[in-house]
Amino acid sequence: MGTILLKNIVSEGIASDILIEGNLIAKVVPSDNQIVVPEGAEVVDCTGKAAFPGFVNMHTHAGMALMKGIGEDIAFHEWLDKIWQAEEQLDEEYVYHATKAACLEMIKTGTTTFNDQYWNMPMAYKAAMELGMRPALSYVVLDKNDPEESERQKAQCQEMYEMSRAWDPKAQFLISVHAIYSVREPMMLWAVDFARERGLKIHIHISETRKEVEDCLKEHGMSPVEYLDSLGVLGPDVIAAHTLWLSDNDVRILGERGVTCVHNINSNLKLASGYRFRYNELKAAGANVCLGTDGCGSSNNLDILEAMKTSAIVQKAWRDDPSAMPLDELAAMVSTNAAKALGINAGEIKEGMLADILIIDIDNYQFLSPAGFLANLVYSAHSDCVDSVICDGKFIMRGRVVEGEKEIIDNARKQMYRVWIQE
Repeated sequence: MGTILLKNIVSEGIASDILIEGNLIAKVVPSDNQIVVPEGAEVVDCTGKAAFPGFVNMHTHAGMALMKGIGEDIAFHEWLDKIWQAEEQLDEEYVYHATKAACLEMIKTGTTTFNDQYWNMPMAYKAAMELGMRPALSYVVLDKNDPEESERQKAQCQEMYEMSRAWDPKAQFLISVHAIYSVREPMMLWAVDFARERGLKIHIHISETRKEVEDCLKEHGMSPVEYLDSLGVLGPDVIAAHTLWLSDNDVRILGERGVTCVHNINSNLKLASGYRFRYNELKAAGANVCLGTDGCGSSNNLDILEAMKTSAIVQKAWRDDPSAMPLDELAAMVSTNAAKALGINAGEIKEGMLADILIIDIDNYQFLSPAGFLANLVYSAHSDCVDSVICDGKFIMRGRVVEGEKEIIDNARKQMYRVWIQE
């Protein structure tokens, strides 16, 4: 690995020099300190630029990148049935090129790490590695209450896990239990045991819709959170997507168990699942709260900066409180909180941290304000302010250009036509 020196870049309001050695941040010093440039280092003039930790998208379905718009203006469960039917047509080639398109979109909008839940892990891994990202990839347990499918998935899960042990250290293997309504209880418990025996994180949808909660109350006499807790599923190793329809007791349980709750505001709004995400309550209870985009089949994009803005303004609106979800907490949700959830040494621009860094162009109309950097970034700018992206100590985008992006788009378009249009 090489050495990179980012000269005269604004970091936490101070013009700084950031030295990257290998995949780590070696030094962060004020620019007037005259840092010694190591022999052979690449020196990058970052005048007019600011540094920010690479965004972490904590809930994605990257392989759905070519499903934008296939289920518009329909109710959630009707939409889900349509997605499942569509997914029966997908093959390895499609998932590879769709995931590559998703990675391209995430890089262009500032994401360096994503927590994914989709089919065909080998192709997702290949796509993410080729673009230099830091993926957390889940084996998806979704047996649709079919015992034979359960047994098939058990065998495949073990096979995929063994394969993952040869992965690049940037990548992480997780276990995903899709949801309580799509996975048999014995299979759910098997998956959780499998994960915990191997120290793996667990990724699951919880309380995404009012119907999910109502159905669980009818069947089990408990909410989804209470039900999962009664089975011993919930803990600090659980990443719970959505957690939207929560009682006070649900909030208490999630906090006491140290669960990571991932808010996916644009997906929830678009599918009319709801918008009253209980951020303040979850944070106060002790839950770790992060942000995600969900998949492109529901949110239609993977822009985490857009999700940050929408999350904040919706919180302020429904609570009738302009102080709800303050900027520093919002930033933590896509950086330090997310790094904590995945157990990675990232999320801050400090010595010894992984070199996942966004170079933000602040020499433009989007930052013409006396407000602080975060206010301008979240409320004034768009993701095209991300000039360059470094992940694991390497540039994966420079000057808004990702190597091979035209080919990625062309290949993805071919798959889209092959599967969705020409059939």
